[in-house]
Amino acid sequence: QVRLVESGGGLVQAGGSLRLTCTSSVSILTIGTMGWYQQAPGKQRELIATITSSGITNYTDSVKGRFTIARDNAKNTVYLLMDSLKPEDTAIYYCNKWIDSTSQSWNRYWGQGTQVTVSS
Repeated sequence: QVRLVESGGGLVQAGGSLRLTCTSSVSILTIGTMGWYQQAPGKQRELIATITSSGITNYTDSVKGRFTIARDNAKNTVYLLMDSLKPEDTAIYYCNKWIDSTSQSWNRYWGQGTQVTVSS
C-alpha cells in the first residue's frame, strides 16, 4: 500500500527556514513526478512545487525563489527546503504524486501533512 508521511513542520519566525520531509512506502521512481501541496487556513489545497524523477523542478510564483524541492530516489524521500518564510506561508504541507486529470486515483493517498506556522 502507498503511504506518504510528512514531517519537519513547526513554528518559526518570519524570515526563518525549515526543511520538510516526505517519506514514501513505495518507490518514488514508480510514482513519477512528486509535488508538495499547501493548504492554508480556509483555502483549497494547491500545488506549489514539483520535481520529476530526474530532478526537473517547477514552482508556483508564491514560493519561487524561496523554496526548493528535492528528492532522494534511493531513500524514497522528497524534501522541501523553505527559506525566507512569511506569515502567509502558514499552512499544512502535503506530499503526493503530481496529480492531473489522468491520475485522480492518487487522491486516496493523502497523508496527515505537516503544519508550518510562521509568526510575524
